[in-house]
Amino acid sequence: MTPEHTGHINAAERAAAATEAILADLGKREHKAVVVDSPPGAGKSTLVVRAAGDLVDGGERPIIVAQTNSQVDDLIVRLSAAHPGTPIGRLSAADYRIQPPVQTCANAMVAGTVGDLAACRIIVATSAKWATIRDAEFGWAILDEAYQMRSDMLLQIVERFDRGLFVGDPGQLDPFTVVGTERWIGLPHDPTRNGVTVMLQHNPNTPLHRLPVSWRLPTTAVPTIAEAFYPFLLPRFTSGTTEGTRHLEFRTVGFGSTDLDETLAMAFTTGWALHELPRRHVPRTDAETIQTAANLAGRLLDRGAVATCERHRSGRVIDATDIAIGVAHRDQADLVRIALACTGNPNASRVTVDNANRLQGREFEIVIVVHPLSGRRDATAFHLEAGRLCVLTSRHRQACIVVAREGITDLLDTHPSTDPVHLSMPAKFPDGWEANQVVMSKLAQHRIAG
Repeated sequence: MTPEHTGHINAAERAAAATEAILADLGKREHKAVVVDSPPGAGKSTLVVRAAGDLVDGGERPIIVAQTNSQVDDLIVRLSAAHPGTPIGRLSAADYRIQPPVQTCANAMVAGTVGDLAACRIIVATSAKWATIRDAEFGWAILDEAYQMRSDMLLQIVERFDRGLFVGDPGQLDPFTVVGTERWIGLPHDPTRNGVTVMLQHNPNTPLHRLPVSWRLPTTAVPTIAEAFYPFLLPRFTSGTTEGTRHLEFRTVGFGSTDLDETLAMAFTTGWALHELPRRHVPRTDAETIQTAANLAGRLLDRGAVATCERHRSGRVIDATDIAIGVAHRDQADLVRIALACTGNPNASRVTVDNANRLQGREFEIVIVVHPLSGRRDATAFHLEAGRLCVLTSRHRQACIVVAREGITDLLDTHPSTDPVHLSMPAKFPDGWEANQVVMSKLAQHRIAG
């Protein structure tokens, strides 16, 4: 047996043991809740699907609470495939349009009321939809991406179930709100904090499990992501693959090699690359930075690439849909899409472009990131948010390329963390300043001057 194969089996054994321990706690009546923390790509959805099936086999009729309609649709498809003999319901608003993947699920039913789904053994809906239900109670709820749900939303739905399995990623973006939150900071019922943290404060004896393996992140990424965003997860999580299992190579030679080719070669060789543009203070819609990110995607498609991994041991051609460009703001995303049309590659428009909030939970082979602090004069709380950088730098299976202007490290040094300390409010760890320093230290080893 090769070392590569042995490493994969050991990772699978650790993941299986963690899953069995979680499912065992679901069967203990003394636990009203079970929490599962998960690093990026550790199989949260797989666990949710498995747990739902086990609960049904045990005579339960669980509900699943997701945070977005796309998450609900994805879960419906996965549940239908994993449990083809189980009737599955999608509780939806009246204006919901059934998506093509859901239409193909023979054992799935879509309805606007719980009564219309009486024959279903598993019912899935967004937390916002469950908050409108007042006349139904269930034994179990599985709350997917639970760290994205605000505690006020949890309070609205908690009477719908007796016991809950909370599954989520504690290192990514906090719940979003457009209102001022100062009046609630430090209060035990702060409605803007995530539901898991508030629930654990009120129920400190709740079992807490951690998934130990990331099946998405390659071995080149795990040490940096773990140190920067998950220092509280001990022991550290590992990659589900071993060194050399994943590999990228071009199908064509880069004639007239440019700095774009050098950056891509660095990313293909090491899994990381920092394409650093000259130092300059610029608006967030800086045309040069945005066009560079688009040009990297276009150049990658022009030259072609083959990805080898545990799923495709003979290699697979990288398609435009395997590439994502991540940004901090929606207006940046709009400009990147325009810039992709200027690359000259007819497939560039199929590259996924979005901000961190919308990329959360998604997976790609190669991700190009416009660094949130690139070209800025200051480091605001928004741009320093550790969860935002975590999402952007943890979507890839093969390589991550960061595009930024020189000077981010100096900016961090001159703008140390100044978040105020509030009574009864635990300090956020790690903070954005520390996480950014760790990531920039890593990227400095893979810098290409643009």
